Amino acid sequence: MQTACQAVQHQKGRRQYNKLRNLIKDTRHDCTVFANEFHQNSYQPREKGESMEKWQTRSIYNAAVWYYNHCLGQMPVVMVTEDEDAIRQYGNETGGVFVISFKNYLDNFWPDLKAAHELFDSILQARREREIESQENNGKEYPEHLPMEVLEAGIKSGRYIQGALNVNKHRAQLEAFVRLQGFGSKETELQSDILIYGAKARNRAIHGDVVAVELLPSHEWKGRTVALCENETEDKAPADTTGDPMPTGKVVGIIQKNWRDYVVTFPSREECQSQGRNAQKILVTPWDYRIPKIRISTQQAEALQEYRVVVRIDSWESTSVYPNGHFVRVLGRIGDLEGEIAAILVENSITVAPFSEIQMNEMPVSSSKNPWKVNPEEEKKRLNLRDTHLIFSIDPKGCEDVDDALSVRTLPNGNLELGVHIADVTYFVAANSYTDIEARARATTYYLADRRYDMLPSVLSADICSLLSGVDRYAVSVLWELERESYEILRVCYNKSIIRSAYKLVYEVAQGLLDGDTSVVDDILELKDLDERTREKKLSELVWAISKLTDIARHIRAKRDSCGALELEGVEIRVQLDDKKNIHDLIPKQPLEVHETVAECMILANHWVAKKISESFPHQALLRQHPPPRQEFFTDLQECASAKGFAIDTRSNKALAESLDKADDPLDPIVNKLLRSMATQAMSNALYFSTGSCSEEEFHHYGLALDKYTHFTSPIRRYADIIVHRLLMAATLKETKDLKDKLFSNKDLEDLCKHINNRNRAAQHAQKQSTELFQCMYFKDKSPETDERCIADGVIYSIRTNGVLVFVPRYGIKGAAYMKNKEGLVLSCQGERSCEWKPGSLQRFQNRITSTTTTGESVTLSLFDHITVKILVQTSRCHADTIKLEIIKNTPYQTSATEVSKKNFGVVKSDLVREVTQSAEALSAQEKARSTVTEEQCVEYQEYCQTKGASLYQLLEEIRDLALLDVSADACSC
Repeated sequence: MQTACQAVQHQKGRRQYNKLRNLIKDTRHDCTVFANEFHQNSYQPREKGESMEKWQTRSIYNAAVWYYNHCLGQMPVVMVTEDEDAIRQYGNETGGVFVISFKNYLDNFWPDLKAAHELFDSILQARREREIESQENNGKEYPEHLPMEVLEAGIKSGRYIQGALNVNKHRAQLEAFVRLQGFGSKETELQSDILIYGAKARNRAIHGDVVAVELLPSHEWKGRTVALCENETEDKAPADTTGDPMPTGKVVGIIQKNWRDYVVTFPSREECQSQGRNAQKILVTPWDYRIPKIRISTQQAEALQEYRVVVRIDSWESTSVYPNGHFVRVLGRIGDLEGEIAAILVENSITVAPFSEIQMNEMPVSSSKNPWKVNPEEEKKRLNLRDTHLIFSIDPKGCEDVDDALSVRTLPNGNLELGVHIADVTYFVAANSYTDIEARARATTYYLADRRYDMLPSVLSADICSLLSGVDRYAVSVLWELERESYEILRVCYNKSIIRSAYKLVYEVAQGLLDGDTSVVDDILELKDLDERTREKKLSELVWAISKLTDIARHIRAKRDSCGALELEGVEIRVQLDDKKNIHDLIPKQPLEVHETVAECMILANHWVAKKISESFPHQALLRQHPPPRQEFFTDLQECASAKGFAIDTRSNKALAESLDKADDPLDPIVNKLLRSMATQAMSNALYFSTGSCSEEEFHHYGLALDKYTHFTSPIRRYADIIVHRLLMAATLKETKDLKDKLFSNKDLEDLCKHINNRNRAAQHAQKQSTELFQCMYFKDKSPETDERCIADGVIYSIRTNGVLVFVPRYGIKGAAYMKNKEGLVLSCQGERSCEWKPGSLQRFQNRITSTTTTGESVTLSLFDHITVKILVQTSRCHADTIKLEIIKNTPYQTSATEVSKKNFGVVKSDLVREVTQSAEALSAQEKARSTVTEEQCVEYQEYCQTKGASLYQLLEEIRDLALLDVSADACSC
């Protein structure tokens, strides 16, 4: 009802009104708004002296009566209200129109919905408690927030600064930072985040809220904590553990509350007894350290002590130390795998309900007995590549959702044709269909350590849209004609096609063929039942194609290196499960050159599609930008590199790339890997955006060194790619009127991009948290004292006042190792003996830390030192378990596994790539000398800028585009 919606806006504010509108607009809920105030028979003018609330109630009731009569009394109408006067006045006035309270509605219409009844009781109890508390408490715990109009005026004038609150999870009681979202005054010289020190200064703002901050006088500024600290509720930090003073402020108002569902744990029986007289009021502890304890009213506290539970925050009054909330539902037992996974999903606002019947009814039929077939009419509209092209895919082992396939062939004129073929998902997912709306809401496939939650139903993702070998599939193909020797791009075309992939290869097999290893041939299923002669012929064709693709990728990559494309690093660990889904091992992912080959082709396709759709739709194309990082974020990287005598130039992406290439220690390749990992941490987020929302200068992708970039190559698992496919079809097909009518406007596309960016961040965080969960599960059942798998080599990459940060290459773990414990004892390491805790002191320098005992024993640990660490699990009842590292020797852990690890994690460019780079540069010099290359061709040479050396494409394929904070993964997210 239109009037009911407006009543929400009038009584609850625009934020609640917008949430209601979004729920109604979501077609999955089958809601329709009746514009009763614009209908002749249901419009009710407001009477003189009638209050807004009374008029709205009367209008809603009269519209309900009209609708009941309009349906000829065949369908009862229920009007739910908490207005007791309205229930008395209208409750028995019209038969078939029920005017009842929400409690009566639940009791009479949904008596068996136990969860709904419990949720209602919880909300009702919370409201009563809040009303009682507001009457009892006159004293203020916090200052009142300023009115919105005052905040907006203050932000415009520059008195207040707007930004998102980011709480430090390691010092959640003390430290939060506000990242600026734009300056109130152009004259401000503020260039860093603002420190919010202490709960009082935070003034009831919760992690993620958009707040208004007032800067304190500079003499009240404080420094951020530089000491290692556990997630403890410490109320103050020692004076010597903070860095230089930085801009410090206090929250004066909240612009937007970004509250969500929170996973919490009830206190133990002993803690319940200590909480006081009223047993129904319980302080629950959130799973996320950054969220304060929440007070809820419940009678189930004792029964729920061993469970993870979901609650919501209702309010946080200035008279209350803690926010008030209500119980929502139970997730599972503490420590149970399914319960912990459910907690991760809720914490990242990920909903993974099964696809509905109405969505599945939109799917084409395909089964083993009745497989899907090409439509003869559709076949006439598509380019047929089944008999003319050798097409194959290269993916990780066990991959079911094969998005992309490749081809290369020699044309009659002697030039080459490179092809990238992407599953045509949009043929099966019509715009604004139920499946499309669900895919849009999910935005991405969520990949966890042991499972995945698909964006599309499996009949599409693992069957009809998956480019499996030996079956016909619809595709969108990008085909380039390349000059036979220089691989210069002569022309490009985009087609809807039909393909039949000849081979479904895994990376290791493709790399084996590239290296001339014939033993991998037995792993190619498509060659098994052929006679010897046919098999040799087909194998020869396949080896030629893979070799030619790799050669093309090397040359394009060599050209792109000169543009400053970045090669960065991330921690890549795969959880290996046995047949019973138990954790068998944690395996570092190994880069192969064939990863780089596939990645190069995907990046090329994404770049050319970005150019095409932005030319055709300059104000409503979906692209992907990567802004340059803020220079202050490089401080740790530069200080760390200087310890090894390396200078890191961060003035541009090209300067950074060249500096990182030079920062190579031939005796320890992990040094370069760690420096690249630190550079990754300094990067800004790569984001989707609408071309109509910013100037063309902002389209640039810093990490890839490309002027335009998008995501086109993974429509099975990314909704952004589905939008890009529709844009490309509208840009290239002749009959495009219907397609263009269904495209998003700039405003709607910008809103969609924000949603997709948000969901991608959630997907990344969920994947990271699930990997950490399995890492803890792997070590939890092992004895650190007797199991050698708990002892490993570690590399120091940061120095703090009371310890060091350590990277463990074998398991991809990063963690803190203390050199001073809570009792004040310091670490003593002498000779081959294990380290011990003794009385003494620590002295921190820029690149090293020295521990000196009272007896004069001294040990110094420096950046990039290899040490031996013990890996333990720190358990927590209320939070996720975490990995803890202990230094047991100040010398490397010498095993063959360590040597293999060092070798595998090295970032050393192959001689072959060096040779190709040099030959490309020589060729470029010759062409310039002959002056035969046009200016346009030179520009094209500079447009493809790819990384060199080891690739992160496997991270993309196995963790599936979960690296918005890691531009190296984004660089390969094709």
